[in-house]
Amino acid sequence: MRLVITRPAGDAASWVSALQAAGHEALVLPLIEIAPVADPQAVQEAWTQWLNFQAVMFVSAQAVRYFFAKPSMALGADTYQATRLTTANGPRCWATGPGTRKALLNAGIPAARIDSPPEHEAQFDSEALWRVVAPQVQALTPFGPLAKPVVLIVRGSDEDTSAEQAKGGSGRDWLTQQLQALGVTVSWVAAYARSAPVWTPAQREQAEQAASDGSVWCFSSSQAISHLQQLLPAQNWAQTRCIATHARIAQSAQAIGFGEVHAARPLVADVVASLESLA
Repeated sequence: MRLVITRPAGDAASWVSALQAAGHEALVLPLIEIAPVADPQAVQEAWTQWLNFQAVMFVSAQAVRYFFAKPSMALGADTYQATRLTTANGPRCWATGPGTRKALLNAGIPAARIDSPPEHEAQFDSEALWRVVAPQVQALTPFGPLAKPVVLIVRGSDEDTSAEQAKGGSGRDWLTQQLQALGVTVSWVAAYARSAPVWTPAQREQAEQAASDGSVWCFSSSQAISHLQQLLPAQNWAQTRCIATHARIAQSAQAIGFGEVHAARPLVADVVASLESLA
């Protein structure tokens, strides 16, 4: 069987390898373009406050990679090194899933400072993360010069949203509400920019063919589905099957007319198992 991988180009390689190892074909058609933010000042300012945050939530592996890409720009090499040496005593780092957790480990964050849902969770999202960190938040006390606890959310910005809207996303809105209800101040910073891709004529042709040749599409973002609708507004998806890695993403796929929508956790092994169940 063939799976259409719609993840950002930089994330696709490991998925292609896993699919091929399992005996399946993979077609990479990225539906989200990832790039550095145009102005890194906000990220630089966040780094200067690093040791004052009680926790920093990273919404994705991309958020981790871009936030830690060149932090020395914000601090200067000496100060940055000092911050790295005190990371074990700095903020806790929150991750909604294993991919983000792995990125944090690769960035040098000690495992003991990372909070994320356990591997056996049925879903990796803000609700699952909250079950892990809620007791920790209830016990928070401010430190540094801040008047009350502050949690930073590191995320991406969208070309089609305002700065205020970019703070959200339904899962993050919900988590923000839980934090604020406990008296925690929530700050946001965009570490990378998301936008719709510009497809080549060849990619457009591949997508149109994959809509009707039995290929199964895989979506890990509702935004990817929105971009697909922009790229192929006249496409009929009634005979097309897809795998969605969250219930909210499944709803988005159903909304644009996918004939079959199947759920899987956002892990390669789970997606492969779901794909094979459709054979």
